Amino acid sequence: MKQKFLIWIDSNFLHFCIAYYLQKKSDCKLYAIIDITNRSKDFFLNQDLVKFEKVWFYFDHVNPKKENFDLHYLENIEKKYNLNLWQLAINERIFYKFNNFYKFNDKEILSILTQECKLFENILNEVNPDFLLIKETILHKDHLFYEMCKKSQIIILLVYLTKTINKCVISSEAHKFDSQCNFESIPSLNRSFEDLQKYLKKSNLLGKFKNLQNNFLNSKILRIKAALDFMIFYNNSNVKTHYTYFGRNKFKVLLNEIRSSINKRSRRKFIDKTFLKEIPQNESFVYFPLQVDQERNLLIAAPYLTEQLEVIRHIVKSLPVNYKLYVKEHLAQELRNWRDISEYEEILKIPNVRMFHPTLSSEEFYRKSSLLITIGGSTGLEATFYGTASLIFADLGYSVLPSIHKLESLNELPNAKSSHIDEKINPSYLDKYLEFVEQNSFDFDWLGFLSKQYDYFFYGGQLVDVEISESKMKQFLDDNKDMLIKITDEHLKKINL
Repeated sequence: MKQKFLIWIDSNFLHFCIAYYLQKKSDCKLYAIIDITNRSKDFFLNQDLVKFEKVWFYFDHVNPKKENFDLHYLENIEKKYNLNLWQLAINERIFYKFNNFYKFNDKEILSILTQECKLFENILNEVNPDFLLIKETILHKDHLFYEMCKKSQIIILLVYLTKTINKCVISSEAHKFDSQCNFESIPSLNRSFEDLQKYLKKSNLLGKFKNLQNNFLNSKILRIKAALDFMIFYNNSNVKTHYTYFGRNKFKVLLNEIRSSINKRSRRKFIDKTFLKEIPQNESFVYFPLQVDQERNLLIAAPYLTEQLEVIRHIVKSLPVNYKLYVKEHLAQELRNWRDISEYEEILKIPNVRMFHPTLSSEEFYRKSSLLITIGGSTGLEATFYGTASLIFADLGYSVLPSIHKLESLNELPNAKSSHIDEKINPSYLDKYLEFVEQNSFDFDWLGFLSKQYDYFFYGGQLVDVEISESKMKQFLDDNKDMLIKITDEHLKKINL
């Protein structure tokens, strides 16, 4: 009997590309849920590159204007799949807080949840898939479907980029490995902290992130081309069919872009004028790096710690009297036009807190801090390379390291920080952990692939709702054949275990 693969496809076309090469290498049945805009939808409706048994276009089945919600059904869904639907909804950037164009009411949110849960259940019942192929979830809808598949005992092949090391992993859960890290059985290379730091710099994942950030949305030529496409060809049909586009029209989008650009400049001026650009000498401190807002690290990985201002206040309350809290803005927050100045002012008002400029190297903070406290992300692991222990709140695979201490709540801070400030770290555990990562990951230039997609299809990331021709997609598949076959083969390895 042929194996059945159910694939989640969105504007990151990686999994469409994997499906294309998977059908060439495996006698299988392919099904897809496609989360795409209207102009791109025509390609998926008419393409012959991948022979899907059946596809479901997400937005064909989910429209909050129907006000078709069923609280009794949703209550049973929560119990059946062990879900917290309001947690997902409140942390959905489209529904609340980060949407500048439309305010969703309770009925609309409940209608969306009802319709998508019914859609997902119908798909699972009809297909009964052997595997779900999906990238790291970032929005409520793909994470909801992931959780439903997980509870249904479907084998999940989730691909993600590892924290800090430029490697990719396929596992059943983001930023965790399917195999256990047994330090006793892993051979040590006997690397010192200095050796490990060289390894970190050689990987240069941070540099690759910075290059992607510098290129993303920054090409003036592509920006002009995207603007012309938007103004001349964009027909605004998504406003009627995609709740993610509610409240948008050309005038409002352009006005928002102008307003955002002005805010970005004024906020950067405030940052440059106000934030510290040097670390003071001879001062004991605990380091708290801010997370980028609107990102998975907060909204999904740490759903109850999304208000970082409150987290900072709690950390300060727990500090020994002779320590300060150093807070540094994340350089990638620039992609979100920085934070509102009022939020920065609130942080600056908190006693015993110093606020640092985002361009400062994190390395010096890792070297000089007595302890790092982070909600999630890669900084907890990075600090270990410099002999600094960490307290983290998100459930991440690298917490197996003895110097990484996972906290369940903010209430644990006072006791935890007392136990782990200036904790001595043995580099052998990090040495072995990196060997474990090497053994359970593979080379794939994830960030390079993203950059190629942005430039090839989306005007460098300027416009997502674009037309796609089959010939253009075929050319992209051919141009990137080697790397796409590589990641497809890695999926087949997991499938055939």
